[in-house]
Amino acid sequence: MTATAIHSDTEAATRQAGAAAHGETAARPREFLAFKLGDEEYGIDILRVQEIRSYEPPTRLANVPPFIKGVVNLRGVIVPIVDMRLKLRLEEAKYDHFTVVIVLNIGSRVVGMVVDAVSDVITLGPGQLRPVPEFNASVDTDYLLAIGAVDDRMLILVDIEKLMTSPDMGLVEAPAQ
Repeated sequence: MTATAIHSDTEAATRQAGAAAHGETAARPREFLAFKLGDEEYGIDILRVQEIRSYEPPTRLANVPPFIKGVVNLRGVIVPIVDMRLKLRLEEAKYDHFTVVIVLNIGSRVVGMVVDAVSDVITLGPGQLRPVPEFNASVDTDYLLAIGAVDDRMLILVDIEKLMTSPDMGLVEAPAQ
């Protein structure tokens, strides 16, 4: 692979990751909250995170998809709780003392997502972003920004706003474009 091709791949990944940055320059490093689902590590834009809370069983609602575990009352705000393992079709989660809810601000809505554990906040520059591999049409990768490479770690970077506003979630209206 030539230096130009490597630069083009990195530039494409940076553009893709920067698309959700709401006008930020793509060359700037960005911070991601890293969290675990099973053996894999994911990352979301730290600017979408309101707080991290310990898991408490939510109040179950009728007629919602299985990945929506229910709702909790967070200081007077009713917050829907999404189990990310179920949403991403991973094996069912076992809730333990590491299980947390990441409370997100998506548009004008507050949404919680259950993850196995939170690891840390990671700053990634453009040179650490790799493009998401292409798959056939049956694999939905629309909500993936890039793959972040940090030393020997790989982070699957998720466009959490795009995921949470997707029609199958039914939680938040997609922003008008």
